Amino acid sequence: MLNRRRLIAGGLMLAALPRFARAAAPAAKALPPLPPGNRIGFDVIYDGSKLGTHVLTFETAGSDLAVQVAVDLAYDIGPVTVFRYTHRAREIWRDGAFASIESATNDDGDDYQVAGNRDAAGIEVSGNRLTSYLAPVDTLPATHWNRDQLSVPWINTQTGALMRPAVADKGIESVPLTGGGQVNARHYQISGDAQLDMWYADDIGWAGLLFVMDDSPIRYVRQG
Repeated sequence: MLNRRRLIAGGLMLAALPRFARAAAPAAKALPPLPPGNRIGFDVIYDGSKLGTHVLTFETAGSDLAVQVAVDLAYDIGPVTVFRYTHRAREIWRDGAFASIESATNDDGDDYQVAGNRDAAGIEVSGNRLTSYLAPVDTLPATHWNRDQLSVPWINTQTGALMRPAVADKGIESVPLTGGGQVNARHYQISGDAQLDMWYADDIGWAGLLFVMDDSPIRYVRQG
């Protein structure tokens, strides 16, 4: 049976203890190209069945980029829904630099709210289940669409906790798309504060995610 607490600790929303740092703001650099149709969508597959969807949409206004995240999951056993999970986040980039994020999560009745805002010293992170702290200036939210996330600390967008995962480049592999297609993408194995695998393709960006729970894989399959 799917354990929802271990699900959240796996690949969807990840947790770690906060650490503190102060430094000058990093220089802005070019963001990755926006995905086709300004949208990234995944089917979330568990034990061969669709658990739900994880969708990101992208909007630009002048020098601002807004990324909206919507995760909707439900696990059913026969006619009974064992748990439901919803997550919403809004991530803002300004002049090529991460500026803020706000999120709200309902984990089967447990509510979480997180806010992160850049100032001159770092990223101020607060939440309804979190002691506020200052994250390093190069920290990014763990929304996964931006491959630059792999080289910096992460903000857990459900709990607000700070993570410092280790990343190993495993080379180019073929990963599935919905409808039976495939795409060649670079595989990154994440360890330490997070245990998961992610794939990024040059043409479509974030192409897949996988983690193992109760000896069964949970896989994000990119909607083609």
